Amino acid sequence: MATDYDAPRKSEDDTESIDALKERVPDTRSSSGDVEDADNPTGFELPGADLSDVELDVVVLPAQQDEFTCMNCFLVKHRSQLDHEGADGPICKECAA
Repeated sequence: MATDYDAPRKSEDDTESIDALKERVPDTRSSSGDVEDADNPTGFELPGADLSDVELDVVVLPAQQDEFTCMNCFLVKHRSQLDHEGADGPICKECAA
């Protein structure tokens, strides 16, 4: 039996009004429960996790003599990771693969 998937389908269940469907489904917008934010979807909080006043101090070292910057991924790597010196510059083994 051939089925026309583009044809509109009607059944007894489709006769319910929108108001009847709204009554069956709870309103999720008016819930006063926990609202998950995009940064913390699991809602897991560490004790004392207020880090708003924490300032991070990071020391940035220049590239050493035994390091190079891959011109494909722009990561600083050790010379042992050097695959070849291309026309544009050094390329690491991971990018050459």
